[in-house]
Amino acid sequence: MSSLSGKVQTVLGPVDADLLGCTMTHEHLAVNASFCDFPAPPGAEPEPENPFQMQHMHWLRQNPYSCRENLQLQQETGAVRDELLAYRKAGGGSIVENTTTGIDRDLPTLKQLAKDTGVHIIAGAGFYIDCTHSDATRKMSVEKLTDVIVSEVLHGADGTDIRCGVIGEIGTSWPITDSETKVLRATAHAQAQLGCPVIIHPGRSPAAPAEILRILQEAGGDISKTVMSHLDR
Repeated sequence: MSSLSGKVQTVLGPVDADLLGCTMTHEHLAVNASFCDFPAPPGAEPEPENPFQMQHMHWLRQNPYSCRENLQLQQETGAVRDELLAYRKAGGGSIVENTTTGIDRDLPTLKQLAKDTGVHIIAGAGFYIDCTHSDATRKMSVEKLTDVIVSEVLHGADGTDIRCGVIGEIGTSWPITDSETKVLRATAHAQAQLGCPVIIHPGRSPAAPAEILRILQEAGGDISKTVMSHLDR
């Protein structure tokens, strides 16, 4: 990683850190979050036939996780491109894209968006929360998980040569599951090899962040380069 010292690895290749400009550090430009789809609460209005029409936006805002299409961003590339162009025009320079394995990271789309808009996009390596882990992921050892994360940064991810520039967001539930614990330990091992930042999605418990940091630190992670997201939930 010495060749990347002082640089940031984007989906289009390394850039000098001082060229990043204004940076949004936790975004999803292409993601499938349908795993968290659940029915609207009792007494709520039924889902409209087309909730994306203006007259139904109140329903969608009140029940964002009860509409599967609302949780699938992969088909909105044109709208995302427009938003990135507006971001660029307003002075934005970079986006850290936090979609990882389990929620349909789409590196070719990220690369094309970066080319089309001039926004630096940094992709995330690693794995999301337990309920998105495949059987193959659950069966991996800490050593194998480490190898996967390191390879996603050094060589490319998802069968491409597009390389990730951060690790995360690494997802955890609460209580933290065995599979998530292995991923956290692998994350720490990979970070120790690579020296890159880590971004964490903690479970919904006040105790989660401290427990995650304990696991990372005991496995050799660098807490000074670790971001704990969603603390204001």
